[in-house]
Amino acid sequence: MSTDLLSNSTTFGIGGVAKEYRWNWENQQLRTVYESLGNGSPLLLLPAFSTVSTREEMSGLAKLLAPYFQVVAVDWPGFGESSRLSVNYKPALYQHFLENFVTSVFDTPIAVVAAGHSAAYVLQLAQKNPSVFSRIALVAPTWRGPLPTMGVDRQVAGMVRDIVRSPIFGQILYKLNTVPSFLSFMYRRHVYVDAAKLTPSFIDHKWHNTQQSGARFAPAAFVTGNLDAVHNQAEFLALVQDLSVPVMVVIGESSPGKSRADMDALAALSGVQKAVLPGSLGMHEEYPEAVAEAIAPFLGIATVTK
Repeated sequence: MSTDLLSNSTTFGIGGVAKEYRWNWENQQLRTVYESLGNGSPLLLLPAFSTVSTREEMSGLAKLLAPYFQVVAVDWPGFGESSRLSVNYKPALYQHFLENFVTSVFDTPIAVVAAGHSAAYVLQLAQKNPSVFSRIALVAPTWRGPLPTMGVDRQVAGMVRDIVRSPIFGQILYKLNTVPSFLSFMYRRHVYVDAAKLTPSFIDHKWHNTQQSGARFAPAAFVTGNLDAVHNQAEFLALVQDLSVPVMVVIGESSPGKSRADMDALAALSGVQKAVLPGSLGMHEEYPEAVAEAIAPFLGIATVTK
């Protein structure tokens, strides 16, 4: 495992210094891109898993928090500018990556802001090794992929994943599910609240991210539930119970019903701090000012200068 500066300019970054973290998984070397901005104690920002996932979605939060922390935003393996190899993307890969990345890059306990599906992976690592995180802020946390949330049987969802991974029909199916009109529809449905923000240039930028070589493999695993780190709400809640690290949950008031129920149940646990703000599953990107202001006291700063 090694870390090097990224010499090429980045398209989907946060405006900081980009580096590569190379690590091995099942006899293959994977390249992960992360970016640092600001100075001070480290604060890790983990984007949500999605078809359009990149560290850039954390850029609003990063810029607001960089005056107080050394903010580090990461592209998950298989997403953004990280390697998009045709490996078997599964929870064990991300559990392995997160533990190795955190323990290799940081030498002190760090605060972390995790969006969406990142939540369960952070909580699992905190249970396994409580000393790696000092505080955990979960923004619109989820644990169940889109197809299982819609009620699709996991065996059927697994078949869908295999189809999307196939060389010809899978590429066609992926292209159809990433055309700008469909991306815009999905954003309006459960990611953004303000449709006026979904400009043609915004959607085109997101579409460009989906067209990178190998882009379909990790999203196919996420959408079909094959990146779900837990399998039911009880397992999700158990990750927080008896956890020694302080936890805060930020809930988007317009989140889809099933996801909102999971967030409310998590926030209702003893000792968990919570905030309910405007937004849905993409609230960390759509409303970074409100999220930063809500988590600031939890992170140890009184307020955020805008």
